[in-house]
Amino acid sequence: MGMPTEEEMKDALAEAGRMREQGEDPHHIAKALLNLNYRVKSLEKVLEAAELFYRSGQSVTEHQKLKKAISDARAAAERSGGIERERFGLE
Repeated sequence: MGMPTEEEMKDALAEAGRMREQGEDPHHIAKALLNLNYRVKSLEKVLEAAELFYRSGQSVTEHQKLKKAISDARAAAERSGGIERERFGLE
């Protein structure tokens, strides 16, 4: 199975959005695609930040960017999945 092209993904996401808006998603495929795309985008930012962190000699600035990207990805997963974590005030 190949990866969809940028144009194919754009079309698929547009159709998924239309299906959700019109209530035509009986097997939740459109919902799953939209949710996974949202989460993948934030995980791609984590990957980019991690690669930059390691290429930069693990600088403090890049470490902070990596921590923020991880935090943002975790928040996106929690928002999209309705997950609530216990907070201890250390984050």
